Amino acid sequence: MAMEENHEEIHVLMVAFSSQGHINPLLRLAKRLICKGLQVTLATTEIARHRMLKSSTITSTTTNSISISGVHLLFFSDGLSLDFDRKSNLDYYMECLGKFGPINLSNLIKEYYPDNGHKKLACIINNPFVPWVIDVATELGIPCAMLWIQPCSLYAIYYRFYHSLNSFPTLTNPEMSVELPGLPLLLTEDLPSFVLPSNPFGSFPKLFAEMFLNLNRYTWVLGSSFFELEKDVIESMTEHFPIRPIGPLVPPSLLGENEDQDIGVEMWKAEDTCLEWLKKQAPSSVIYISFGSITVLSAKQMESIAKALKNTNHPFLWVAKQPDFPLPDGEGQLPLGFLEETKDQGLIVSWSPQTKVLTHPAIACFITHCGWNSILETIVAGVPVIAYPQWTDQPTNAKLIVDVFRIGLRLRANQDGTISNDEIERCIGEIMDGTKSEELKANAKELKRAAREAVASGGASDRNIQLFVHDITRRSCSDGTSS
Repeated sequence: MAMEENHEEIHVLMVAFSSQGHINPLLRLAKRLICKGLQVTLATTEIARHRMLKSSTITSTTTNSISISGVHLLFFSDGLSLDFDRKSNLDYYMECLGKFGPINLSNLIKEYYPDNGHKKLACIINNPFVPWVIDVATELGIPCAMLWIQPCSLYAIYYRFYHSLNSFPTLTNPEMSVELPGLPLLLTEDLPSFVLPSNPFGSFPKLFAEMFLNLNRYTWVLGSSFFELEKDVIESMTEHFPIRPIGPLVPPSLLGENEDQDIGVEMWKAEDTCLEWLKKQAPSSVIYISFGSITVLSAKQMESIAKALKNTNHPFLWVAKQPDFPLPDGEGQLPLGFLEETKDQGLIVSWSPQTKVLTHPAIACFITHCGWNSILETIVAGVPVIAYPQWTDQPTNAKLIVDVFRIGLRLRANQDGTISNDEIERCIGEIMDGTKSEELKANAKELKRAAREAVASGGASDRNIQLFVHDITRRSCSDGTSS
């Protein structure tokens, strides 16, 4: 009991990149740390607060802060106005965030955790897209942890790439395959886009290089995965810089826990019609399609997907988030007449309550862009996958889905880079009732069981969180002060 009382005085600050997929894993880790007795605050940029308020998902607000399920949220400026187009000017945005973020975060910490105040910081936890947080933590003398929000396999790939431990594609040999411990042979199409010589984004390789070459400044690296899912690659990193899996960091309802304990933000308002529509469908009959909040497909690709869905005659739920403003050549737009032609077959929405959709008994498979949060939610729901990766970690995630997790199939593109309707129909047919159907479903069911065991009391992920809490507590007590 004395230890629990000590925990009450131990504060942790999390710092997140202002994206729903980055904030939610940290919030779910925050909930688990709170359950272990710690007090947790999360800081992110003002643009995230603006989007949260627009989506009306916030439980309580004040002028400068938000509180969600016991986690206090604080906000700082990224140096840009709220109406600046961060998506189209990504490299410039990351440059500004790296310049102004450290100054404004440091000021926020000094204001919220004054040196002579009763709130002392025992640890700061950041995620990969704000690596400069370690500079702030070091300057203030606070231990820092990183929550890696992609698969542990990506952590191993980037570590080996930036430390030049293995050979990777180059401009003179762009199609070489890569052999890494704990992973199957990786072709160019299986590698994360940021390690390829063709990568168009200058800011991200620079950001990752800075982070991986300075990992020794972190006290811990935590992973949003679980040991049984990626055990070979996790063990392969033990001799370098270990990563401790503490996931899957998904809503408790997916894990069979109390739904009221869920914590997370939605920056886009989900449509309530999804669940009512699903109630009317037969068990394991619905194809669910969602490519996240960033991906915008070409008009030709939208047409191929629409034609395939129509031809299969299976009911479908398609999250077709329309662009904020008209894009050239009909990008992201549904084919003319498709809504009317399929009104009795499918439902098209701009956003869905995905975790509730995936656990619905009507869902048969998930066609996804392979974002890691979506993949973890799919695994915990026990749903087979059809992979359509786009960029960053997604190609590697698709490789894991097919050859490591063995819970799905990968769509193969034509020479022009698009996926034909025939290829989409082939994969749907194979998942629904093909020769691999039963095997894929059985594997998905087994991983669902393993995920639940990992986060249950005494499970591998729960033990890693307990070790982390114990270490924070020990350091805090030995210091006599936490900042």
